[in-house]
Amino acid sequence: MILQDQIALVTGGSRGIGRAIVLKLAQSGAKVAFVYRGNQAAAESLVQEIQQFGGTALALQGDVALPETAKKVTDQVFASWGKIDILVNNAGIIRDGLFISMEPEAWNAVIQTNLGGVYYFCQAVAYPMMRQRAGRIINISSVAAEHVNKGQCNYSASKGAVNSFTRGLAVELAARGVTVNAVAPGFIETDMSEAVRNMAGDFIEKKLIPMRRLGSPNDIAEAVLFLASPAASYVTGQIITVDGGLSLGAVSP
Repeated sequence: MILQDQIALVTGGSRGIGRAIVLKLAQSGAKVAFVYRGNQAAAESLVQEIQQFGGTALALQGDVALPETAKKVTDQVFASWGKIDILVNNAGIIRDGLFISMEPEAWNAVIQTNLGGVYYFCQAVAYPMMRQRAGRIINISSVAAEHVNKGQCNYSASKGAVNSFTRGLAVELAARGVTVNAVAPGFIETDMSEAVRNMAGDFIEKKLIPMRRLGSPNDIAEAVLFLASPAASYVTGQIITVDGGLSLGAVSP
């Protein structure tokens, strides 16, 4: 198994893309701790599923938007397993709405979760990874960082900042053997994207995505696995887009 003896921490790990990432890392041999905000039943179900195939998982409750969560969670992982080799910052929210009527709460919630959470967790693991001279940080971004949608000023701003943060941190940590990359999904079949997909009907699949299908959470998990694996040891500061060609901008006839 390519991640044998590795310790991974995934935020937003109980559902959707995060769940697929947790499963993929565990199936590849890593011990995986994951953070969930409120759905304890989903978190416990995921732990049980991993245990059934002989994997090891730890579910930790917390809100990544709160500064104290990162320290609490990482302290628990260090206490349980002694190190963190892989950090996947996946937790994210949307609060869509036209900017002219966007309330400060909607702006602040998205920025604090999508960007603040990345900052807090990266800061919690950066020094330990530098000290062990090895580590993989993988941030989940979005094609919305570069290809914006109406009503998503807050979301696009948060993901654009994640991309810039990823590049900046990669420069700072590279000499100590720590890589920092991001994966930018397009339209993925999750609960989070359901409202947008329902409004657009099959236009997205048939007209906007050259591959003529929505992405699956596993498509993103495979990209994360690559970045976490030995095969990506010389890859850092990159934003890997996984969108079936959506960002190419070709509208099918």
